[in-house]
Amino acid sequence: MSIETGTRSDTRSRIVEVAAQLLREQGPAGVTTRRVAEAAGVQAPTIYRLFGDKDGLLDAVAEFVLATFVSTKAAIVEAASADDVDPLDDLRAGWRAQIEFGVANPELFRLLSDPARGRSSPAAESGKRVLEARIHRVAVAGRLRVAESRAVDLVQAAGIGCIQTLLATAPGLRDAGLADSMYEAVLAQILAEVVPGEEHLGSAPLAALVGARAISPELDALSEVERMMLAEWLDRAIHSLQRTRL
Repeated sequence: MSIETGTRSDTRSRIVEVAAQLLREQGPAGVTTRRVAEAAGVQAPTIYRLFGDKDGLLDAVAEFVLATFVSTKAAIVEAASADDVDPLDDLRAGWRAQIEFGVANPELFRLLSDPARGRSSPAAESGKRVLEARIHRVAVAGRLRVAESRAVDLVQAAGIGCIQTLLATAPGLRDAGLADSMYEAVLAQILAEVVPGEEHLGSAPLAALVGARAISPELDALSEVERMMLAEWLDRAIHSLQRTRL
């Protein structure tokens, strides 16, 4: 890396860190090019040259903060897998951490809740992969009664809705048990456990299929083509059973 490139990178990082602090303290309205430039010790044209405009700077801030958070989550999931931590304990810990992060970073959460911004965020995609890894561990353990993709969507949708509800409520009026209740409601939909009032349905067949699908890519005794065929068959069976229970 040349000195010029390194200096440019350092300047960019300093600007992003300053803007992130202003965003936390004053919200998007406080992230003006003048304030950021003064706090970072640069000229305003430098910000336009590096980020294009204020939206570009806000995108960079959101990416920086979220990427740091996601990196921590990824390390926790990796350690949980290596230490054979119960996948449901790990999933619950991840849920709570996500809710706490969203409530503690309202402006960042609102930025990333914009579908256009979220779809273009590498950090948001990485965060989803962390959730997918957690759900996959639950499936491998034979404790999931819906397709992994559906479980991921349910957990993600519930988490976003829960954070939005909490942020829309004055801090002193927030329901302290809302997040835990929402999480339990999601578990009732995705886990291979008897749901009150639905005892006649049974979840064992689905759980077995989902568990088999989770480990199918690792069945080295089968050829690649055979693994692909098995995965397709299992997906069809899972989706068929899911439809009968919706």
